[in-house]
Amino acid sequence: MTDTRQVPGGVAEAAARLLEAAATRVPCAPVRDLIGTADIGAAYAVQQRITAACSARGARVVGHKIGLTSPAVQRQLGVDQPDFGVLLDDMGYADGDTVPYASVLQPRVEAEIAFVLGADLAEGPLDMARVRAAVDHAVAALEICGSRIAGWDITLSDTVADNASAGAFVLGRERRGLAEFEPRTAVMEMSVDGRTVSEGTGADCLGDPLAALLWLARTARDLGDPLRAGHVVLSGALGPMSPLTPGTQITATIGGLGTVTAAIGEGTI
Repeated sequence: MTDTRQVPGGVAEAAARLLEAAATRVPCAPVRDLIGTADIGAAYAVQQRITAACSARGARVVGHKIGLTSPAVQRQLGVDQPDFGVLLDDMGYADGDTVPYASVLQPRVEAEIAFVLGADLAEGPLDMARVRAAVDHAVAALEICGSRIAGWDITLSDTVADNASAGAFVLGRERRGLAEFEPRTAVMEMSVDGRTVSEGTGADCLGDPLAALLWLARTARDLGDPLRAGHVVLSGALGPMSPLTPGTQITATIGGLGTVTAAIGEGTI
């Protein structure tokens, strides 16, 4: 990746723009005017600055999210490769919880498989066997994506800088080890207010959600942020994302993992 020290002013200004949007809950202009569209290293440098600012306020990193793994979502957003962001403890919700509408800007929901790691993925060779062995269990999950950028007017560099458009996540209750659950063949259906809005399978996530996890393990380590035991990893969408409005009810069913549900609040925190 390009040396991000070549554009410190753009990185700092982009981070400040996105942090202000998050603080004021007013979406901002894209940041590609500051960091360009080709320098993904600069975009991850912006993301790291934002994570550091959140950590300084007391937020704790609890995992990562993989984004843009579904061809359907890539087509929706006009990008052609995955990315990743950081999950913070204040983003997490339990099955059946209500996610405040105002807590996520311009929210959209995806159904995903979440992996909880039982071992670090930091040293030595990283291959599929190593990644599979590192997974303690999987659960059904919802990701409430959000964009600090007005109108979701994003390129890859914009969404990477904006923490891969992370907003909130909801974890299901039913846990399965990989000896009894195969992510690639899992079938997903997601509904909003009882209407089916997304369908797919594990194979729609980079061909296999574990392949997405392997991509993340290698990429995060290359960027100096390796995956650790206890981390939650959202694999990426198994089908198209759907916009959300206040007061809606979401249910996703993933074969082998059961259901996960959440409500969206009425617009107050």
